[in-house]
Amino acid sequence: MPAFVYIWEYRVHPDHLDAFLASYGHDGDWASFFARDPAWLRTELLRDDLDSARFITIDYWTSREARDAYRAAHDAEFRAIDERCGDLTEYEIFLGDFVVADEAVGAKVG
Repeated sequence: MPAFVYIWEYRVHPDHLDAFLASYGHDGDWASFFARDPAWLRTELLRDDLDSARFITIDYWTSREARDAYRAAHDAEFRAIDERCGDLTEYEIFLGDFVVADEAVGAKVG
């Protein structure tokens, strides 16, 4: 089964860049939260090469069902992290849910 990902775009407040990187990076709040579930594969944080305040996160899971089940089981904690991180950005946009087309890309790193 191909890996499942969901993707978000963020514009970060310049004053909160360090806090954003600490929360959304590979060992940040979100990755630590998701890592408790073996169905989570990894999170990638991408920074726009021409716009240093624009970021993309890609969260890799074994399936949509696994992501949804984990989120439902830990909804209060998810919301608490999301609320703490809300002031770090000017906006966040959900770009969508996707299936990884290249199986090698979906492999767990680490």
